[in-house]
Amino acid sequence: MSSALETAFRLILSGNRELLNILFTTARVSLTSSLAALLLGVPLGLWLGCARFPGRNVLVVLNRTLMGLPPVICGLLFYLLFSGVGPFRHWKLIFTVSAMILAQIVLITPIVTGTMETFAREIAQPLRETARGLRLPPPRRFLLLLNESVQTIITVYLLAFARAIAEVGAVSMVGGAIAWKTNVMTTAIMQYTNMGNFSMGIALGLILLTASLLINLLLTVLQRRLDR
Repeated sequence: MSSALETAFRLILSGNRELLNILFTTARVSLTSSLAALLLGVPLGLWLGCARFPGRNVLVVLNRTLMGLPPVICGLLFYLLFSGVGPFRHWKLIFTVSAMILAQIVLITPIVTGTMETFAREIAQPLRETARGLRLPPPRRFLLLLNESVQTIITVYLLAFARAIAEVGAVSMVGGAIAWKTNVMTTAIMQYTNMGNFSMGIALGLILLTASLLINLLLTVLQRRLDR
């Protein structure tokens, strides 16, 4: 165990090419999917939280259901869509980084939407009264809402990124965990551990744990600022 840990530290410090490739793929998938989910989920969540229209409650319930969507179900859905028998097989996305990103967007966007909807619902009434008193047009009202939501949006993005970087079920199904192509940290940890390469698994685990720690530290700092 101690020798495997020592080798893991050497792999990290030496800049192992395979390790760097896995980290690059993980960063590409996680950053792209979390940013896309943020761009889609924030406006939708603010709209659901502030707007009043028939069927709103149905959409809220549907989104909350999707927030708990099992990753393997999402992976299965995309596999069926893009595999050799799927309707989108001609796109040739199965076992690619693009398919992994799409699957993560579907998983993360409802979480972003639900969090922003809850926040917007709490501030909707006082914000509506302020906008009415200032006689702001709809575009200015939305900008005012965004301004009030800046810290929450940052917090939501960190949560989305943390969710993306820790995902394993969907990305392993649609990405295939192919070495030098679609292997990310979570799938690589499983793969190397099953192969008996504990040094690489430990190295990736330490990096993933460090990333999670940094994200949680940032969330703690933001939460303290929000509480003031």
